[in-house]
Amino acid sequence: MTETLRVVQPGILTTIQDAGRPSAVASGVPPGGPMDRFAHAAANLIVGNDRGAATLECTLTGPRLVATRSCVIAITGGDLGPSIPMWTAIQLAAGDEITFAGRRTGARAYIAVGGGVIGDRWLGSTSTNLMCARGGMHGRALVAGDVISTGEWHDPPVAGRTLVEQLRPAYADLSLRVIRGPHFARLTRGSQQELWTAMFTVSPSSNRMGFRLDGATLDAPGDELLSFPLVAGVVQLPSGGQPILLMADHQTAGGYPVVAVVTSASMPIAAQLAPGDELRFEETSIEDALRARAAQRAVLESLTS
Repeated sequence: MTETLRVVQPGILTTIQDAGRPSAVASGVPPGGPMDRFAHAAANLIVGNDRGAATLECTLTGPRLVATRSCVIAITGGDLGPSIPMWTAIQLAAGDEITFAGRRTGARAYIAVGGGVIGDRWLGSTSTNLMCARGGMHGRALVAGDVISTGEWHDPPVAGRTLVEQLRPAYADLSLRVIRGPHFARLTRGSQQELWTAMFTVSPSSNRMGFRLDGATLDAPGDELLSFPLVAGVVQLPSGGQPILLMADHQTAGGYPVVAVVTSASMPIAAQLAPGDELRFEETSIEDALRARAAQRAVLESLTS
């Protein structure tokens, strides 16, 4: 473990996130981890880390960081105006600074450092769980004066490795591909049509647990449901009729009807939404969803060759 970066300014919400706690879901612990799993994995692979190594997840604004030693970093995800090129491995010398000018597109950027970011472990993961105040940097967001340490390199990162633009997620496309959920048929005929045609807006009350969506009021009458397991990407419909899109820190079970599920290939797009952003749902087939997921996996695998 080596001290590598010093935090001068932390940004609005910068946390340490690794692949999360999927093994703890059966115990009722949210899986957590990065909101944009593709950007997180790509950043790690670009600098030569394992794809599940810990990175810094920056929300809406980026931090100001100073390198305390020579290192290789990559920034992926949403464009928050970094002072270095994105999606590319960059060599820093001691004293070099990374700054962010402000949000251009997207909502979350990921900073990977060769060797992987080191944080407090909880239930097998260093991902920050803010609700429980566990993992990451003492269970909280970064603050000025924090020092980021990194581990040993498995494979020395190569400065200049990049992911070309045409292989990156189309973050500007705010149509989320979904498949019908198990309770889609409970929607009234009019609500089924509105699910595919209405524009929804991400509510200011949204967070890493889920996005509350303002817009068309949907109706799914029927008997109360018993609670059942949930995954990220589920679109729940509470009694008020405003959908909720579950994200990385989602609860592990619930009883609201699930009217749609966002495909894994569209989840990086969803992860880059911020309060006030608009989106629409576009129905797709399971076969097309599987093909899109395979294509994203192939892109990540290309970074290991």
